[in-house]
Amino acid sequence: QVQLVESGGGLVQAGGSLRLSCAASGSIFSINVRGWYRQAPGKQREWVATITNGGSTSYADSVKGRFTISRDNAMNTVYLQMNSLKPEDTAVYYCNADLQQRAGMRSRNYWGQGTQVTVSS
Repeated sequence: QVQLVESGGGLVQAGGSLRLSCAASGSIFSINVRGWYRQAPGKQREWVATITNGGSTSYADSVKGRFTISRDNAMNTVYLQMNSLKPEDTAVYYCNADLQQRAGMRSRNYWGQGTQVTVSS
C-alpha cells in the first residue's frame, strides 16, 4: 500500500505565502516524477508544477515565478512553496507521484487526498 499525505494548506491573505508538503509512505521502491495539481470550485483539475527524480522542474504559466517545487528524496517528500498568492490560487491542492512499489514493477500514479488553500482579497 502507498499513501500520499498533504499538509500545509489554510487561509491566507492575498500577497501572502504558504508551504505545502506531501509525504509518501508505504511500499516504495523508487519515485520518478512528483507533481502538484489543483482544482478550484466548478473547474477541472489543473497541473501546477512537476519535479523529476533528477530535480528538473516545470511550472504552469499561471504560477511561474511565484511557486517553487522541491523534493527531499530521502524523506520521500515533495514541497510547494507558494509566494505572492492571489485569490485565483484558491483551490484544493493535490500531490501526485509516479512510483514503483518494487524493482521491475511497472510504475503507476498515486494521488493524495488534497489540502484546501484559500486566498482572501
